[in-house]
Amino acid sequence: MFFKEKKILIIGGTGTIGKSLVRNILTEEPSLIRIFSRDEFKQYQMQKELGDNKKLEFILGDVRDYQVLKNTMNEIDYVFHLAAMKQVTACEFNPYEAVKTNIFGTTNVINAAIEQNVKKVLFTSSDKAISPTNTYGATKLIGERLITSVELNKAVTNPIFASVRFGNVMGSRGSVIPLFQKQIQNEKIITLTDRNMTRFMMTLEQATELTIKALKEAKGGEVFVLKMPVIKLDDLASVLIEETCKKYGIEEKEIGIKVMGLRPGEKMYEELMNYDESLSALELKDMYIIVEGARNDVFYAGSKKIIPGTYSSKEQDAISKEQLRRLLKEANLT
Repeated sequence: MFFKEKKILIIGGTGTIGKSLVRNILTEEPSLIRIFSRDEFKQYQMQKELGDNKKLEFILGDVRDYQVLKNTMNEIDYVFHLAAMKQVTACEFNPYEAVKTNIFGTTNVINAAIEQNVKKVLFTSSDKAISPTNTYGATKLIGERLITSVELNKAVTNPIFASVRFGNVMGSRGSVIPLFQKQIQNEKIITLTDRNMTRFMMTLEQATELTIKALKEAKGGEVFVLKMPVIKLDDLASVLIEETCKKYGIEEKEIGIKVMGLRPGEKMYEELMNYDESLSALELKDMYIIVEGARNDVFYAGSKKIIPGTYSSKEQDAISKEQLRRLLKEANLT
């Protein structure tokens, strides 16, 4: 087992993906999982949810505070860096706050990891980092570049730095799914940005498993791009109306849809890899690996060169409504 008797730090560990990572890694018998976040109430809730497990340590702090972060990395083997300002509109109206967390905070993670000589650091990025049209995406792109640049410039073997890039996680904090469900129950109307908008979307289980796989596979400087289905927002609204009405005995004809239009910084479609990146990319069964700027002497079992092209939610076929329905049921979201 990869994590057996190892010490792991999860920065931003009280979020949806962070909690899922903790549960998954605990099954591999680590000696310690340290959970670092700035929300004391969520830490308290998580402690109770996980039964005050003695292998867990909760550290209050902010990635903006280098000294606390450095102390927290003492004797750590592996770091998952999940902490970020993620809400697109909040980042648009508070861009410098996003810079302080997503860029300066990532720089602190890098420097602390080097000073404490951890083995590997995995930075979690976003599809919004590609051709960014908003502050959030731009800060995530810089975060990726910072992570990759360390591998190009560093003079030490450890840590190994890499990034993983994925889209929306079903049911996560800020996900549109619980929002739609509440609107159906309480307001009898869904507010939809645009019926033709498409998004990459995956279950929490998929995101967790592939994030851990990216850390295990990382050799240095890569960006791992997780493959995931494309959903059409109009189909998501339709399936959630059908399933939520059935569950709560609501007449479907009572539910309306109000199209609001794009908010500041929003895109109709998302990208996970652009054409230039694809020129140096490899493909595995469940992910692409962008190796531009990474070490060129490494080997990934089962990998092959890809046909150059963009990986966009506009160009990928959206899954059917029935496939979407099954995906939601598998994730226990309907």
